[in-house]
Amino acid sequence: MRLSQYFLPVLKETPADATIASHRFMLRAGMVKQDSAGIYIWLPLGYKVLRKIEQIVREEQNKIGAVEMLMPTIQSANHWKETGRYDAYGPEMLRITDRGDRELLYGPTNEDMITDMFRSYVRSYKDLPQNLYHIQWKFRDERRPRFGVMRGREFLMKDAYSFDISPEAARVSYNKHFVAYLNTYARMGLKAVPMRADTGPIGGDLSHEFLILAETGESEVFCHKDLVDMPPPGVVDTDAGRQAVFDERTALYAATDEMHDAEAFAKLPADKQLSARGIEVGHIFYFGDKYSKPMNAVVAGPDGKDHPVMMGSYGVGVSRLVGGIIEASHDDDGIIWPKAVAPFGAGIINLKTGDEAADAACEDLYAKLTAAGIDPLYDDKDDRGGQKFARMDLIGLPYQIVVGPRGLKNGVVEVKTRATGEKQEMTPDAAIAFIMAEFE
Repeated sequence: MRLSQYFLPVLKETPADATIASHRFMLRAGMVKQDSAGIYIWLPLGYKVLRKIEQIVREEQNKIGAVEMLMPTIQSANHWKETGRYDAYGPEMLRITDRGDRELLYGPTNEDMITDMFRSYVRSYKDLPQNLYHIQWKFRDERRPRFGVMRGREFLMKDAYSFDISPEAARVSYNKHFVAYLNTYARMGLKAVPMRADTGPIGGDLSHEFLILAETGESEVFCHKDLVDMPPPGVVDTDAGRQAVFDERTALYAATDEMHDAEAFAKLPADKQLSARGIEVGHIFYFGDKYSKPMNAVVAGPDGKDHPVMMGSYGVGVSRLVGGIIEASHDDDGIIWPKAVAPFGAGIINLKTGDEAADAACEDLYAKLTAAGIDPLYDDKDDRGGQKFARMDLIGLPYQIVVGPRGLKNGVVEVKTRATGEKQEMTPDAAIAFIMAEFE
C-alpha cells in the first residue's frame, strides 16, 4: 500500500481522555475514532490488525475441531427468561423492544440462544460432542467505559460452546480449549497466564481467565514465575496429553486479586513469586447443565434415558486483544507490533520523494516485498524525514527500510528493526532477503 493512497489520520497530540498507552497510540496512529462513549469506528489500520487477530483465533479454533457459525446480535428476551438470566444479568445488558412490543436485547453473550438452537436439532448422544463458535460484535452497557477498546461497550468476541453427554466428556472439551488458548496467544507474541477465576454471571464451578502481563493491567496478578516462562504446548492430539498440559499449568499458583490466597502465595520460593498487573484476554467456563436443564436441552443417552447436555463456553476478546498487545509491546515512540499481527510487514521510507534514484529504488523494494508476501507500506509522501520517521515508529511496523540519495550513492539502504531499534546498512536486495528471512 502506498501511503499517498491510504487513509491514515495520524494525530500529533494525544487526546486528553486517553490515559493508557493503547488508547493513546490507537487514537494517535489513526487506528480508531471514538463515535460515542465506549463505541469506536475501526479505521483501516486498526481494522487490519483486528482481522489478523481474528484469523489467528479462527485457525486455532478450527484446529481443535470447533465449527464456525454466526448468531444474531439482537436476541429474544424469551431465551434469557427461560434460563432466569434476563433479570439476573444486570444493567450491563441493553434491553429493547421492537415496534410490536416484543422484548429483545443486544446480546452480551450467547449461552441461552445457542442452547435453544441446540435443542431444536440434537436428540441423541450419538451426535455428540459438538463444539460451535462464532466471532461477533457484542454489547455490554458498561457504567464507566474507559481505556479505549480495553473497556468499551461494543466489542468483537469469539465465543465457543461445547455440548457433551457427561461431565467427563465435557472436561475433554474444556481441556481442548485450554490448550488452544495457550497456542492462540503465543502466535500473537503474547505470554498468557491461565488463572482460576470466578464464574460470575455465566455460572458453573470451573473457570479460567487468561491474562497477559502489562503494567497498566486492571487486575493484580500473583503467580509462580515458571508459568510465564513455559513455552506454548503446540499440537497436542490426545485427551491424555491435553489433560497433562492442564495439570502442569494449574499445578502452579496463579490468581488475580479476587481469588488470591496470600498465605499460599507466601509459601512459594521467594525467587518464584511474581506479582504484576494483568489484562484479561480470554475466559473459559464449564457449567454443566446450568442452561440445558431449565431449557430442557436433553439427549437420549446409551441407557435410553434422557440426559441434560453438559455445556461449556469459551470467550476470546478479539478487539480487546488489539489494546492488550499494545499495552504489552510499546515504547515512548509508539507501538511495536509482533510480526503475526502487524498491519503491514515493513515500511519503506523515501527520504527524497521526486529524486529519480530514490524513487526507483523504493519502487523496486515495494514490488519485490509485495511479491514476497510481506505487504509493505510505502511512505511516498512529500514530507520531512523527521515526520516520516516519527509516523513509522508510531504505527509500529516490525521493519523499516530507509532509502535516501546519500545511501544509494554507496549502494545501501538502512534497515531498522522496530523492536530493538537496531539499524543496519545493506544493499536493497540484502534488505529484502533479511526481512523475508525474518518472516519465515
